[in-house]
Order: sequence, then C-alpha cells, then structure tokens
Amino acid sequence: MNTSRYLLAFLLSGLLGHANAASWVAGLHHMTLDDPVDARPMQALAFYPSNGTPRAIRIDGYPIEVAEEAPVALGQFPLLVLSHGNAGSPLALHYLATALARRGFVVVAVVHPGDNARDHSRLGTLSNLYGRPLQVSEAITATREDTLLGPYLNDGKVGVIGYSAGGETALILSGAQPDLERLRRYCLERPTDADACKTHGVLIADRSELQPKADARVGAVMLMAPLSLMFGRHALAGVKVPALIYSGDSDQLVAVDRNAEQLAQKLPIAPDYRLLAGAGHFVFMARCDQQQWLRMPALCKDAEGVDRRHIHHSLQRDTANFFTQALGAPEPAERSAATAAARQ
Repeated sequence: MNTSRYLLAFLLSGLLGHANAASWVAGLHHMTLDDPVDARPMQALAFYPSNGTPRAIRIDGYPIEVAEEAPVALGQFPLLVLSHGNAGSPLALHYLATALARRGFVVVAVVHPGDNARDHSRLGTLSNLYGRPLQVSEAITATREDTLLGPYLNDGKVGVIGYSAGGETALILSGAQPDLERLRRYCLERPTDADACKTHGVLIADRSELQPKADARVGAVMLMAPLSLMFGRHALAGVKVPALIYSGDSDQLVAVDRNAEQLAQKLPIAPDYRLLAGAGHFVFMARCDQQQWLRMPALCKDAEGVDRRHIHHSLQRDTANFFTQALGAPEPAERSAATAAARQ
C-alpha cells in the first residue's frame, strides 16, 4: 500500500471518528422577527450546537440548561424550525430542541403571535391557520440571514417539527391544502370536541386574502399528536417530503382516529408512524418540576405505565436519526476538513 495514501486514510479515519463523537452543549439565541401577517415584532428562540458554558435558567416557567448567546460550534449544521400547539409555548418542547442542538442541529422555535400561552387573540381565525406557516417561513429566512447563526447553516433543505396545531402548520409548509369543509363536517359530527371546534367548525375570516403557502425549502417534517383533520387524500397530494409521526392512542385532546391515523394512511409518501400505547396528548411536553406540577397538573400527569422520560429519550434519538437521513448529517469542522482532504 502506498505510504502517503495509508497516512491520509489513517488521518481521515481519526478525524471522522472524532467528528462522529463530537459533543456540544445547547446554545440559546433570542431572535426578534417581523410577523408577516401584520409586520409587528414576533419572538423566536434558537437552540444550536455550542462549546460555551451552559447554566440553568428559567423561561416561561420552564427550567432549561443552555449557553445563552454563546459562540456557535464550528461546522455546517442543518436547520430545523419548531411550531408549537394552540395557546402553547415552544419551551414545552425544550428537551427536544436542546437535545437536537447537542446533536448538531440548529432548532428555531417560533412563538406564534396571537396563538401562544400569553396571547390567544388569533385562535379560530384564518389569519392564524394561514399565518403560522408564513411565520415559520420568515423564521427560515431570518435565521439564514442571522449574523450569529447564518454562517454555520448548511445549504440543504430545512426540517419542520410540529406539535398539535403545529402539525397543520408543518403540513401546509410541505404542500398540503386545508379543506375547511372537512372541519365544518367534523364539528357537526363531533360538536363536543372542544379543541378543534371552538368556533363550531367555521374559522373567522379576519384575513380572507391570506392563502395556504408552501415553502420549497422544507425537506422533511416530524409531527407529534398532529391536528390534521382538515386534510383528506386530495388535500395532501402536494406533500412530497418524508414524515415521522408520533401520536398517543389515548390522546384526550386531538382525536387520533381522525387525525394522525388518517394522516398516516393518506400521505403520498408513507410516513414512519409511531403510535404510543396509553399515551395522551401532553406526553410530548417536557416533564414537569415541582412548580409546574402545582400550576398545571393536568399537563404533567400521564396514565399509569406510561414513562414520559423513556418516550422522550426515544423521541430525541429517533428524531435526530430521521432528520440526519432526510436532510444530511451535521458537519463539524473536523469532518469538513477530513472530507476536503479525502477529495484531494
């Protein structure tokens, strides 16, 4: 064997081995964007791989450990955007966002204006249904232009993570066209569904000029307990990206038979669908500390035999593997250097 080629192979192997074992902490970057619905400021939280020193902080009642505004680790990383549920907070999924950041993804979590824990003013409106995807698209653009994060993003497709109503958002971004008549019929059939039928199946047409708008930059979606009953087979025909779907078979808020199960059957590309035995809607939210148990026990308690910690560990691992396969692996600086050397 040629000695120089042997040395190059040895060097390449060592660099790749180090890169594959790369370990980062989760950085946190606070972003302010323009809401494309009304041009007012909206907030987003970006979690990213960093070599900074993390510290424990509390945001919106959620305890997290992050390195705030620390430098981004050197490399090229895939971008993911997270869309939370109705009247929710992206911090409820902090365990997933920080785990993905430690694995080499940049995860931008939008706080949807008018549909978050502090502001419910757009619930049940067209501006919310069609505005949410526009807000995620704006977050993609703003992150690519961000001076801290932009230089470290790869130029590939973007992944979207959607929880509950965030599932609608992710599907619209990937090409689905909501069928409002399906919602009306569903609410006539199941008027007691307090979550989906707050406005009796007819959305308030506050911004009738808005339309569902896909984003060609989206290359994969990961959905948890998705609200998706507005999408029949025809409405989903434009969705041509891979999907990973999680749902609990005891979801007390989103009817799994008319949402995740039908979605899994009707997507043009068969998704990886995981139905969790005994799990409810809130199993995907971060585990609660003592303060949260006192403040919101209904969101903290799982059915007997359901291990939220175990589910979260599996979800973190499987989500990272899914997006790595769909979008490409994170590229630490060492791996980029080794790849360049191998090509010479």
